[in-house]
Amino acid sequence: MLLVIDVGNTKIALGIFEAEKLKVSWRIQSSVHKMADEYAILLLDLLSREGLKAADITQAILCSVVPPLVTTFEEVVKRYFGVAPLVVEAGIKTGVRIHTDNPREVGPDRVANAAAAFRLYGGPAIVIDFGTATTFDVISREGDYLGGAIAPGMEIAAEALFSRTAQLPRVELVYPKRVIGRNTITAMQSGIVLGYLGLVEGIVTHILHELGERTKVIATGSYAEIIATKAPVIEVVDPQLTMVGLRLIHELNRR
Repeated sequence: MLLVIDVGNTKIALGIFEAEKLKVSWRIQSSVHKMADEYAILLLDLLSREGLKAADITQAILCSVVPPLVTTFEEVVKRYFGVAPLVVEAGIKTGVRIHTDNPREVGPDRVANAAAAFRLYGGPAIVIDFGTATTFDVISREGDYLGGAIAPGMEIAAEALFSRTAQLPRVELVYPKRVIGRNTITAMQSGIVLGYLGLVEGIVTHILHELGERTKVIATGSYAEIIATKAPVIEVVDPQLTMVGLRLIHELNRR
């Protein structure tokens, strides 16, 4: 079985593939302060709850936008599973040609998203990933990565309102029942969530205008469902897009 690890700034997505099937997936808190042993204990417990054990893992791939956690998870996989993980970094095969000023700047998760989006949905395509940042990645008709846009994520916006003001509380990020909030919490939910709905629609519209051709729009990430249900520009929601992309990259590097 293949262990897939996608390390983000606030969350870590973990998945187990058996051939092409994603058997199970989890999301845990990301922290540079946790030791390898702490992550290992958590991962082994998650596996055991699904009736799996360390010996079932025969391969692994790791993608991280948090550099210190690359070595942490390399240690976890090598020490507790006895395999060396493939790390998505410059020099490995991804199947994605990157046409940007500095290809090394493109996050490995964005490359994985591009690989999966093209394989599953074809090109041209726009992938919107609702994570710590909200990213927009553009894939050409031929499957090349053309670039994109990066905006602060909804969690960052909500946390900024809480931490930079004296009286605004933390709020749950859910779609509001009405635009005009009747209290502070509903007003904040309206401003944040509907604000991001407008942001998504605006950026996608501009990208489509630049591309000048019919383009598939795919959403993934923690808050994809909240926005996608109300955004006509989004055609597909695929919560496991990054994991599938990592599996595809792993396959390319086994050949």
